[in-house]
Amino acid sequence: MMKKRSRDLIHRWESNPIITIENLTFPCADISTAGAIKIDGEYILLLTIQSLEGFYSIYPARSMDGYHFEVSDEPVLTPSRNGPASVYDRMGVLDARVVRLGTEYYVSYDALGPHGYRLALARTVDFKDFERLGFISEPDNKGGVLFPKKIKGKYVRLERPWEGGSIWLSYSQDLEYWGWSEVVLTPRGGYWDCDRVGVATPPMKVDQGWLIIYYGVKRTSAGPLFRLGVAILDARNPARVIGRTDEPILSPREKYERIGDLPNLVFSCGAVIEPDGEMKLYYGASNSCIAVGTTTIDRIVAACMNEVDAL
Repeated sequence: MMKKRSRDLIHRWESNPIITIENLTFPCADISTAGAIKIDGEYILLLTIQSLEGFYSIYPARSMDGYHFEVSDEPVLTPSRNGPASVYDRMGVLDARVVRLGTEYYVSYDALGPHGYRLALARTVDFKDFERLGFISEPDNKGGVLFPKKIKGKYVRLERPWEGGSIWLSYSQDLEYWGWSEVVLTPRGGYWDCDRVGVATPPMKVDQGWLIIYYGVKRTSAGPLFRLGVAILDARNPARVIGRTDEPILSPREKYERIGDLPNLVFSCGAVIEPDGEMKLYYGASNSCIAVGTTTIDRIVAACMNEVDAL
């Protein structure tokens, strides 16, 4: 059963949150985000979990119904303790986002070290063994996600450079060297996303183009307020925005979304589209737990194209 919330396009599951630190078999400081994918009927989340010492690692969680998850007590991606990579990710690996390319699954994630953030990439075929492909950005770049197919013969990704608070797009011929960068989505003065925007979910193909869920930040007297919105990018030229929601589709309202390590935050790294058009959106709440909500692709697209009856 889903509980309707008339003020949000996303309908929260009535038993939210679905994963908290009390659900784990090991001690930790918090659970902040979840990349998501569904494979052969099984839902897989890639959770960002902070240790009591303060370092971030990525843990898998599995479910057959999309709501009740079993979290592994073994991480699949961890900070490097020594070697060249440790210069750039010794403080944590976090915010995993996963897409399928061919027969393999690619996981983009943020690497955090004393010199700031960099984008990193790994791949897997079974979500048990992961091959790290290295760092794929200069410093001060985060929130990267691959498109699930090549466009005009090139790999494509969305990203958020630290400066400017906007979403950018870059291309690559080999997944290692990236360029041909363009700005895609920028903050809008006065709106709910006026201070900063960043990528949330991987791009999802719809009839109108590439649908992305993104987060927007607006500063308030109580601190930053993180909400989620939607944009549609042109199918062949994804630097061109053809639709964008004027209002957020999900705002922090529930207690678990408003109170936590980072209050007043809803933040997503993954969604699953079901065969009947339902979307399950997995999101972190206040950097402290994971929740899920549902909507339909038709309603999301209608809201994005500013069709007034979408809500």
